[in-house]
Amino acid sequence: MIFTLSSYNVIQYLQQADLCSSEDGASAKRLPETNNKNANLLVTLKGDRTLLVKQEHQIDDNRIPQEFFKEWLFHQLLQQFPVLGNIAEIASLVLHFDEKNSILVRNYLSEYFELRKFYQSSDIYPLEITTAIGSSLGVLHRATFNRREYRDFMATAPQGQFRYQYYNPAQGIESISSDIFGKVPTEALKFYALYQRYESIEGAIAELAAAWKPCCLTHNDLNLENILVHSRWNQLDNCLVRLIDWEACAWGEPAFDLGTLVASYLGIWLESLVVDTSLSLEESLQLAAIPLEILQSSILALIQAYLSAFPMILEYRRDLIQRVVQFAGLVLIQNIQKSIQYGRYFDSIGIYILQVAKDLLTKPQESVMTVFGISESEIVRPFAKLTKLPQANKEQNLVRLFNNKSRLRGC
Repeated sequence: MIFTLSSYNVIQYLQQADLCSSEDGASAKRLPETNNKNANLLVTLKGDRTLLVKQEHQIDDNRIPQEFFKEWLFHQLLQQFPVLGNIAEIASLVLHFDEKNSILVRNYLSEYFELRKFYQSSDIYPLEITTAIGSSLGVLHRATFNRREYRDFMATAPQGQFRYQYYNPAQGIESISSDIFGKVPTEALKFYALYQRYESIEGAIAELAAAWKPCCLTHNDLNLENILVHSRWNQLDNCLVRLIDWEACAWGEPAFDLGTLVASYLGIWLESLVVDTSLSLEESLQLAAIPLEILQSSILALIQAYLSAFPMILEYRRDLIQRVVQFAGLVLIQNIQKSIQYGRYFDSIGIYILQVAKDLLTKPQESVMTVFGISESEIVRPFAKLTKLPQANKEQNLVRLFNNKSRLRGC
């Protein structure tokens, strides 16, 4: 019988797990759920100590829960190999994992804020933050790059299960059947109709899947909700950001982590579009409430910091920049599908996002300028001397997907 946590029994559960005592004066509250996968409880103890207790939904007695297993395994990796200590500084400490009931307990970082909420409340995009994210991710990928002992450790599976197969994230939309008519609203069907119309998308995803090269430990879900920024970010020299929710981490492709991040920043721009039947796509992109130029600086700082921390990746993955752009397009499409599944909507902005995502996927070389504001050769040139990467003999002409004429707002 699976034990179900609630705000009424969580303190007793923690006491039985020796994570607190009756003298701690613990109090608990249930946090609002951002998805239908997990239940989150916040437990406050004396001394301003706070624990986050998570439990996977929809667990039955016949299935071994795996939702939190990878996160627990990741933290076991850090303990097993102390040389990875620097990585522990960018994550949150997991204190307890109950495999049977799929319960995970970690320290709650009360001095940190979710990055998306930070951007929404402050309306600024400090380069210090994206630089810290890029450096942290570069350290993670570099420290685990082509290290067989880490790869084998992360291949461990829950008791009674087969060992994990590498998951290739370059996946398109599943085949559509008649069942979809009862699962999504009528207006959302337009997304699937448009997706099927763009045959070039499936071809680009197939090519991306074939070129997928797992070589290091990847987070695999680096959206802005899974990045925390310190409340005193502008006063600290380190530990500005933390990466949380390692439930999807695995041995994977570094370009996917970067592409997911880039998609998150592009999403801020695209979600602020001004949409009207009298406006073309190009006009809507130019009139966005949050101009792309602001976010380009952050995206460029992100990739530059990443390459500073891990320049050798350019020897292994010489097409890294284009692959990042393609994965960004793929993630934008996947995010549309998720919003339909959870929010059950698809509007005019979604149509524009799909069109931009298509260009990122199918025309990555031309899209580099749109995403970063500079050409691919300009991005990698400063790091070429740190690698064996040869310089291009001739600068390639990159064409913008649209004209950037919108006003640049200061941060």
